[in-house]
Amino acid sequence: MTRVLVVDDEPQIRRALSTNLRARGYEVDLAASGEEALPLVADRHPDVVVLDLGLPGMDGLEVVQALRAWSRVPIVVLSVREDERDKVAALDAGADDYVTKPFGMSELLARLRAAMRRSAPADDEPVVDTDDFAVDLAAKHVVRHLPDGDEVVHLTPTEWQLLELLARRRGRLVTQAELLQEVWGPGNERKSDHLRVHMAAIRRKVEPDPSQPRWLLTEPGMGYRFV
Repeated sequence: MTRVLVVDDEPQIRRALSTNLRARGYEVDLAASGEEALPLVADRHPDVVVLDLGLPGMDGLEVVQALRAWSRVPIVVLSVREDERDKVAALDAGADDYVTKPFGMSELLARLRAAMRRSAPADDEPVVDTDDFAVDLAAKHVVRHLPDGDEVVHLTPTEWQLLELLARRRGRLVTQAELLQEVWGPGNERKSDHLRVHMAAIRRKVEPDPSQPRWLLTEPGMGYRFV
């Protein structure tokens, strides 16, 4: 199910978007400010963010810039500002689209779908297959290859995020700092114990011998590599 984070300081806008999006099968998180929104992105991992520019405290443009320092989540700006300079500034900061208030719900939904399609990494190999398991990047699931057939592996959202990042960059070193920032958000780059615990859990679920991993390798003092 697609998760949308709506960031708007107007309660009626938040309520209207929440009602309409949930009625169409979306999961919705709400924030009234940029300060509320940033930790929600790190904790809830939305598929797309709907963001008002005119926020109290940290304004919408600052939120876009802060998110783009560590996240690739699609951002659709929703604003009463019609000036071309505001649109250019938001798009240059990293927003994916700009919708002017008032807006039609059908148009907004189309913009959300388009932003998510554009943000989906093009991958020549949507299924990363090994002798022991397969990571389906499109369907977002993992199966283990067992003698009597494939078995779906149940990963937590955090475990999937880590495995997906490593699978998409397979063969390359992904540093601890990168993984912590991408999955847990900024300010968590030193919490390497979180990373070790989750990587150990992933290995128990996919590696034939978790104590001697074949696919998810540790580069001591640096990070991890999916080989």
